[in-house]
Amino acid sequence: MPPASSLPGWPSRLPSYAFLPAQIGYGQRTPAGHILPYKVNGLLAWFISHSIYAAGGLYFGWWKLSIIHDNWGGLLVAANMYGYFLTFFCFIKAYTFPSHPADRKFSGSFIYDLLMGIEFNPRIGKLFDFKLFHNGRPGIVAWTMINLSFAAAQYEKIGYVTNSMILLNLLHATYVLDFFYNEDWYLRTIDIAHDHFGFYLAWGDSVWLPWLYTLQSHYLVRNPVDLTPVQFAFVFTVGYIGYFIFRSVNHQKDIVRSTNGECMIWGKPAKTHKSLLLCSGYWGLSRHFNYVGDLLISLAMCMTCGTQHLLPYFYIIYMTILLLHRIQRDHTRCKGKYGKYWDEYMKAVPYKLIPYVY
Repeated sequence: MPPASSLPGWPSRLPSYAFLPAQIGYGQRTPAGHILPYKVNGLLAWFISHSIYAAGGLYFGWWKLSIIHDNWGGLLVAANMYGYFLTFFCFIKAYTFPSHPADRKFSGSFIYDLLMGIEFNPRIGKLFDFKLFHNGRPGIVAWTMINLSFAAAQYEKIGYVTNSMILLNLLHATYVLDFFYNEDWYLRTIDIAHDHFGFYLAWGDSVWLPWLYTLQSHYLVRNPVDLTPVQFAFVFTVGYIGYFIFRSVNHQKDIVRSTNGECMIWGKPAKTHKSLLLCSGYWGLSRHFNYVGDLLISLAMCMTCGTQHLLPYFYIIYMTILLLHRIQRDHTRCKGKYGKYWDEYMKAVPYKLIPYVY
């Protein structure tokens, strides 16, 4: 069994982030007042990593395309070791050589600080940001590469790749490529803009994301599912309606932010409350309608596995819990930030997620 570090694409993540050409994006102002620059080159890194993986397996014969599947257990051990190392390294770093001391948060609890993090944006140098690198590179780049390896393993096992596996790869790739195409947008999401970097993100990005988010492809290798044309079309439609909603809703918010509210939403001037709280378009339907799209995409990914077992549906269950928790976190944060204006906004947009339901 080759060591984890020799697997295709994995060694290239660090240099690809550090040395590939990149645009510079900027995050939101931190609590201490910093507006930090970020290297935004994830899409190029994704294409290079996957090109190396495909060329090494199909043309040069350096490895089998199923190599990640074949070394799944060893990779899990290596990823856990790295995730725990990263957690403790960042914990010690926060005390000994913090990147931005004024942005640290000490709870007074060793366990809480270890789990949720002390440093807001731990970095090495000016541009190597731990949060953006670990979420985007080992985590999300690996997502599609793992799926492709499991599809190759399914081909080796049964002689063809099922249409469910193809659809799953397509849905996951759409979501991943959208993330990297809009990587600058990610700099303003909750992970970067509000979370500190501890076990929650260090181990989560290294282990939880690549192992649990690819659970469906793991399942389909061992339990091949051939969808009927009607089933395929239905799952495809659910997934891409979800993607359309997800992208359209976030695009509306980005347009409003970039134009300071001077724009049209659904053919009408954008309706905003104090501090650009958008009250029209999708954002007039519910305060988190983007999560409706997220949940539909997640459901479609699980539906590719059929209905014979609950295990592949872990992802939609987990995402529902995660997003409901984020809705509550966002409410608490916005209530503190906007005060009475948030109360007025909730009257204008009363639903949190699904109009007339919740």
